[in-house]
Amino acid sequence: MNATSNPLVMGRKAPAFPPFRPRWPWIGGDLQTLRNTLHYTPPDFSPYKTERLLLPMADGTDDQLWALLNRPAQDAHKPTIVLVHGLTGSEDSRNIMTSTAYHLSRGYPVVRLNLRGAGPSRGKCNGHYHAGRSADIRAALAALPPDLKAHGLMLIGVSLGGNVVLKFLGENDGTDGVIAGASVCAPIDLKMAQQRISAPRNAVYQRHLLAAMRDDARAFAGAKIDEIEAALARVRTVYDFDDLIVAPNNGFDGAEDYYRRSSAKNVLDDITVPTLLAHPRTDPWVPARMYLDRTWREDGAVTLLMPPDGGHVGFHAADHATPWHDRCIGMFFDAL
Repeated sequence: MNATSNPLVMGRKAPAFPPFRPRWPWIGGDLQTLRNTLHYTPPDFSPYKTERLLLPMADGTDDQLWALLNRPAQDAHKPTIVLVHGLTGSEDSRNIMTSTAYHLSRGYPVVRLNLRGAGPSRGKCNGHYHAGRSADIRAALAALPPDLKAHGLMLIGVSLGGNVVLKFLGENDGTDGVIAGASVCAPIDLKMAQQRISAPRNAVYQRHLLAAMRDDARAFAGAKIDEIEAALARVRTVYDFDDLIVAPNNGFDGAEDYYRRSSAKNVLDDITVPTLLAHPRTDPWVPARMYLDRTWREDGAVTLLMPPDGGHVGFHAADHATPWHDRCIGMFFDAL
C-alpha cells in the first residue's frame, strides 16, 4: 500500500476508510473530473421500481420539486437516501445515476431530488434553485410520503447540492427523521469557489458552466425574459451571473451578499446528525483550502474525508468500478 494514498480524516470519529489510488489513465484532478464526460456507461435501473414524486413547496409559489424514486428489488427496511445534484445538474446527472445504482444495490430506497427548476421541472417553476436555498430541502422532505420516512432519511448532496444539504442540516429546522448526511465536493465557501472557477486555468470549465446557466435563466424568466436577457448580455463570468441574475432574483444584495449568507461553512459546527464531507485535494473547481483552513471538532457531528486525488466528483479508483466516494459514504452510513 502506498502511504500517500491514505485519506486525511478529521473531526468526528469514523470507520476506517480504504485508501484512494486513481485509476489509470485518469490521474490528477482534471482527468478525474472529466472521466464521466469522456467515458461513461449508464446503470441499468430495470430491476428496480420507479415512481415520480411531485413535492409542493411551502412558499406560495405553486412550485414543485420533481423527484424520481427508485425502490430496491426487496424491501430491507433501510432508511431512504435522498440525493441532491449539483450546478446545472438533475436526476439524470451521471454521478447521481451512478450513486443511485450503488445504494439501490445495497437495499436502500433512493430519491433523486431535482432542485427547483432543474431536470423535468425546468421551465415549470416560477423560481430557480441556488446554493443557499435550503428551505426547499426542508419543504421537500416534509412532503415525502410517510412510508419513505418510516426508517429515517439519509441525505447526500453533490457539489452545489452538497452546500444546500449542509446548510439545511446546520440550520436544524425540519431535520426530524434525518439520521445522517453526506456531501461530495461541496463549495462550503462560495466566494472561494467562485474565485477558483474564474481563474484563467479554469476558463474552459467556466465557459461550459455559463452556457448551461444562461439556458437555465431563460427557462425560468417567464414574463421577465427581456429583463433577464438584458442582464445576460452583461454576464462574462460566474461572478457576473451571481451578481446580475441570482442575487436580484432571490433577495440578495449582490453576489457578495449571496456568497456570505449562503455558504454552508457558516453553520457546519451546528450540524447535529453524523455527517461525512468527502473532498479531494485535487478538485479543480472547489479548492481544498476552504476545508483545510478550518478546525474540525472531534466532539462535533461532522467528519472530513480528504483523499490525495479525485477531482471534482470523480473519485475513480484503480481497485473498484464503483466511485470511491460512494463506497465511503456507504461505509459511513452502515456504521450508524
